[in-house]
Amino acid sequence: MFEKVLVPTDFSPYAGKVLECVSEIPGVKEVKILHVVTRPALTRFWDPLSEVKQAEKKLEEEKKHVPPGIAVKTHAVSILEGDVAAAIQKVAADYGASLVVMGARGRSLIESVLLGSVSRNVLRFGEQHLLIMRFKKVGGAKGLEFPGAKGTKGLRDEQAPAERMEKFCPNIFSKVLVPTDFSPPEEAAISFIKGIPGIGEVHLLHVVSRGETQEELDAAVKDAEAKLAAISQEIGRAGIKVTAGAVVGNPVEQICSKGDELDVSLIAMSSVGMDTMHSGRIGSRTYDVANKASRPVLVIRMKPIFAVPAL
Repeated sequence: MFEKVLVPTDFSPYAGKVLECVSEIPGVKEVKILHVVTRPALTRFWDPLSEVKQAEKKLEEEKKHVPPGIAVKTHAVSILEGDVAAAIQKVAADYGASLVVMGARGRSLIESVLLGSVSRNVLRFGEQHLLIMRFKKVGGAKGLEFPGAKGTKGLRDEQAPAERMEKFCPNIFSKVLVPTDFSPPEEAAISFIKGIPGIGEVHLLHVVSRGETQEELDAAVKDAEAKLAAISQEIGRAGIKVTAGAVVGNPVEQICSKGDELDVSLIAMSSVGMDTMHSGRIGSRTYDVANKASRPVLVIRMKPIFAVPAL
């Protein structure tokens, strides 16, 4: 399913924990650990060759985080100017990665639940399937500001001992929340998810966000429930336990809150939905959920569906 996995690292404890999770990815056979060396701001003299050599030594140490039984490669590249996310994308394409796995955060100051800039840009512009990992905050731990924490100001990741990070990754595909708006890309994404080995349970969710009257909302919920029942039956044939529900509200807020309410191990979504399936861009709903959710998020890249011009 995901035989070749690319894991970018900034050598933070957060990135190390991401590497510890790769054995949970279905079908993984090989992992490439990537570090992108960039020119520090305001630096007049810079030796990229020396920086790359130092990074290569660190990457050898990073191998220890990868569980036994998985082949590991390392790669360091330097960019004088430009976007780190673009460099990650190029390496992923050259490597033939079927999945890119990234932490939601690295060494940056963490003062909100949102993604770091590199993860956010890979989400927006990447072409491979993307798994964004998050970690739980252990009670009483200081140093990491984890998703879901409120009213506190985070510190740098490197100030937090790695043992204070509790992983989401054990059995990451055991309980998966799958939102759907019934568009063709999301139907294809559900079919893709159904074929992932090791999924224990799927919860389908449709969020009704339009309706002028209570009667219209009730009718939309009833219609969605009928569609969800049909999809559930199809998924159930694959031997997967399925539950489903339709709710009214803001899609992003409902998806994130439902993930917490059900305590899912993963939220899996198509990169595009009804509003963006003809443009090929990342859908706003998927982007916002991946950016804000307190759970790991799997973004399944779907090609745009181009409308056929009328004759």
